[in-house]
Amino acid sequence: MRKGKESFTVFEHDCLRIGRGKQKLTNEQLEALQLFYGENGVPFYSLIHHGVRFNEYVGVIQVGKTVIEVLPKADKANPNDESVKTTWRNVLISMLYAVGIFDIHAPSNSNLRLRSNSILDLYFDLFIKEIEYLLHRGLVKKYRKTSGNRSALKGSIQFGKHISQNLVHQERFYVRHTIYDTQHDIHAILYKALKLLSFINTNVQLSSRLGTLLLDFPELYDIKISEYLFDKIALDRKTEPYRKALEIAKLILLNYHPDVKKGTSNVLALMFDMNLLWERFVYVSLRKHKLANTSIASQNTRNFWKPQSGYRSKMKPDIVLNKGTDKCLVLDTKWKNLNGYNPSPEDLRQMFVYMKYYGAKKVALVYPGVENINQSGQYYDHSSQDSMHLSNEECSVISIKVEKDVKAWQKKIYENISQWFYHF
Repeated sequence: MRKGKESFTVFEHDCLRIGRGKQKLTNEQLEALQLFYGENGVPFYSLIHHGVRFNEYVGVIQVGKTVIEVLPKADKANPNDESVKTTWRNVLISMLYAVGIFDIHAPSNSNLRLRSNSILDLYFDLFIKEIEYLLHRGLVKKYRKTSGNRSALKGSIQFGKHISQNLVHQERFYVRHTIYDTQHDIHAILYKALKLLSFINTNVQLSSRLGTLLLDFPELYDIKISEYLFDKIALDRKTEPYRKALEIAKLILLNYHPDVKKGTSNVLALMFDMNLLWERFVYVSLRKHKLANTSIASQNTRNFWKPQSGYRSKMKPDIVLNKGTDKCLVLDTKWKNLNGYNPSPEDLRQMFVYMKYYGAKKVALVYPGVENINQSGQYYDHSSQDSMHLSNEECSVISIKVEKDVKAWQKKIYENISQWFYHF
């Protein structure tokens, strides 16, 4: 199915090494990952002896023609079982869909066919769908200024250039005028992303569609890619349908790192912090099912500490329910399996501070798990001389079973948290 491609599928916190394990890196692959890591490092993995250890980031890293897929995992199932890999790949894709990362204009069932390969294929497929959608509806034209020699006087004549270039050819005019066409920066970005995909794509299913799009899409000028380029693009009513295609193009182009020395170990890293993804997934699940009289805020910031000079320190809990009321509750999400252990003292101390500063009735840490567990614990009374005296201040631990059906999972998240929420 793939042309000249080698793939690895691992889970977060797994290792890949040279000469060890069922999946072995080559010297060239490790060297490319080491070069990409550089002196400052990358958050996706750390370097170990003759290999790499992946962190809590999940997604896909493509090094040359080698694709490394990193999946999340919150259970003890056999990581070498292909069905386990398929399950967690679908869980990750479902979470990305739920938080809106894979929200596209032209949905179809073809993405299900690509799930057996990698998330990278799915991203490429989504971008191709978006470009097909834009071509079908007609590319947006914009006005642009252009200068040059013309056989007819159109626009304003540029006398300096006209005199220097047309002393012999008096039938020509060097003018500056306005053209209304498809040659603008938005299309230049999409065209550059299309060319990049055609270069790095290793999926035969997508190759013919990419070739067709490159024939149908107008050939554009080369454009220098930067964060600033994307920041300065302002979409209007006519160009709003381009938003999703530009988001995917931005993700691909800004995360592509060409190997300028050899040209054989280019790196594309489309990786997601699993802690942030879990936080967003819990938030959208609660928002989807919440009652009308319940408020919910994500990443609500409050000042925490101010030095005599310099910047203030802030606190930012993941989710605040009913902020400013006597039924205020604070949630902090953690993507880890406690496996029956207590939360870390640091997490418990952090929740205690949230309780005090937000005036919360209760606080809770929310984890994924293999079963649904809602367990509360009490803080010791810090105002009492008796070090063994418990207070009425609680911090709960909510473990929510991972479900294969994302809609059922989202509902279960709401039910578990709301059961804790209303149990005063």
